[in-house]
Amino acid sequence: MSSNPPKAPDGFAHHRPPSELIRTHAEMLAAEAEVLAAKRRLELDALCSDLKTPEERIRAWERVHGLTLPRDPNHRILGGIALKTGLTLEEVQAVQRSDVARRIRPRTAP
Repeated sequence: MSSNPPKAPDGFAHHRPPSELIRTHAEMLAAEAEVLAAKRRLELDALCSDLKTPEERIRAWERVHGLTLPRDPNHRILGGIALKTGLTLEEVQAVQRSDVARRIRPRTAP
């Protein structure tokens, strides 16, 4: 009996170097979960980073929560957004006003 590995129909042996071992489904899921967790940590860090503008912090909050900033300047969630982003309520409302102004600004023809 031969100790040669079985050949594929095209004549190539089914050898994989150890660095290319087939990963189990569970290992692939775990790796994907790690990537998603790292991405979420970066997004959460962006929420209150002093290196980010108030608008960037608000956009990060929107991405993390899958929501948009409410239009109502007295909406009760604004205080929570301010807390989570490290902004003042006035800063959150300023971003909110600029969003409203951008939406109602008439578009000019090119």
